[in-house]
Amino acid sequence: MSIQEFVEPLGSRILIRKDGARQTTRGGIVLPDQAEIPTITGRVVEISAQIANDTDFPVRKYDKVLFHPKNAIPVDLESDNVLFVVDIDDVVAVFRRTSRLEASADPIEDADERDDF
Repeated sequence: MSIQEFVEPLGSRILIRKDGARQTTRGGIVLPDQAEIPTITGRVVEISAQIANDTDFPVRKYDKVLFHPKNAIPVDLESDNVLFVVDIDDVVAVFRRTSRLEASADPIEDADERDDF
């Protein structure tokens, strides 16, 4: 029988696994270790019951989020991952994707088509 530890955030908090820091810029320049760019994006690993039941915060498990790291509380549970307990007020954005059909729809053309009727 094995026992696994997990973190259950309480109150208005979520658990985020921070994305790895980039060591290469978009232009292809390799940065030395001391010039590490701080990464403040990550994946939601767990959400508190309070957030799960709150429709004002559309953050769900596995969402990619942008968060302010100043008040994030580091959790030393996994040796190779960086986990943080973050208050929902420190989450500033949730990344969403649209389907190709939604992205290619032109709202101006749709309005013109409605006017034809």
